[in-house]
Amino acid sequence: MNNKVSIKDIARIASVSIATVSNVINGTGRVSAKTISKVNKVIQELQYVPSASARSLKDKNSHLIAIVVPFIEKGMLQDNPFYWELVRGVENGARNSEVQVILVGIEDDEDFAFVRQRHLDGLIVVGGYEHSEVYRKITAMGIPCVFLDSHLTSPEFYQVDLDDEVGGYLGTRHLIGLGHEVIGVLTGKLEEGGVNYLRYQGYLRALKEAGIQSNPKLVFEQASSIQGGYHAAQRIGSSKERISAIFAFSDVTAIGLIRGLHDIGLHVPRDISVVGFDDNFYANYMIPSLTTIKQDVVGKGQVAVSMLLDQINGNASSVERSVVLPVSLIVRQSTIPFQKI
Repeated sequence: MNNKVSIKDIARIASVSIATVSNVINGTGRVSAKTISKVNKVIQELQYVPSASARSLKDKNSHLIAIVVPFIEKGMLQDNPFYWELVRGVENGARNSEVQVILVGIEDDEDFAFVRQRHLDGLIVVGGYEHSEVYRKITAMGIPCVFLDSHLTSPEFYQVDLDDEVGGYLGTRHLIGLGHEVIGVLTGKLEEGGVNYLRYQGYLRALKEAGIQSNPKLVFEQASSIQGGYHAAQRIGSSKERISAIFAFSDVTAIGLIRGLHDIGLHVPRDISVVGFDDNFYANYMIPSLTTIKQDVVGKGQVAVSMLLDQINGNASSVERSVVLPVSLIVRQSTIPFQKI
């Protein structure tokens, strides 16, 4: 394959116009069989392969989709393996369709010019809030779209969600079962309808079932990142609430928290038990290994891109519009029974 060969070279060698070569490649226009044979012979000899953009002119698709992450907190894309695994799942699911995937972090004032400029075929939107300006702009574009971890109330949109409320419940119930009663939560951004909000509702349900009074002073709304977890350790360590366990709503936050607690002289799990959420790549290799709520992020990406490609290819009528994926508790070394001092 010679990537340096252009359509102009083929036209020159075949002694035809550039428009004729384009018509032969795309199967358009009125070209004689003799000319088609001559042009194809030159194409084979030069091992010319049409570019992706040239192919897209023929079938009207760019074969390019974007994973869009709104409201991104600084550093979140870079330090969170969740997004690496999600992209891997989407790419795996799109491989047979020759679709390429890009990952885009956007601000609240995003104008989505990149969708038009790159002629994107579709979007997978992660963590959108239903009443946000970004959500309004995305839905107004009319582009094929799947919402991931967004928990939208409208049944008309295609979406893949996690059973986040159950995840919050399972993690909290595990800590209660170990005898912990003063359980803090490291939530990230709490906004009604978001994944953190639903995980928090599960936390509250487990407390209520156990007859434990909820306490707003145990809620730490810190950025969902390693840095956010690290900085939260100072607040937790200086709290007067005698916290014996923390449920962090992402593994990366739990990683930062454990390091931050270590730096202020608190040992996990001897002094404070910690539960994470996601079961990312690092969870089993930490010291201590991390007790966490497991979700299949790669599988989530595969389901999302399958739903998106069905829309792009006009096969969406038979596709289920809302999929909720299960979670499970993985118990490791970062949680132990409550130790009375």
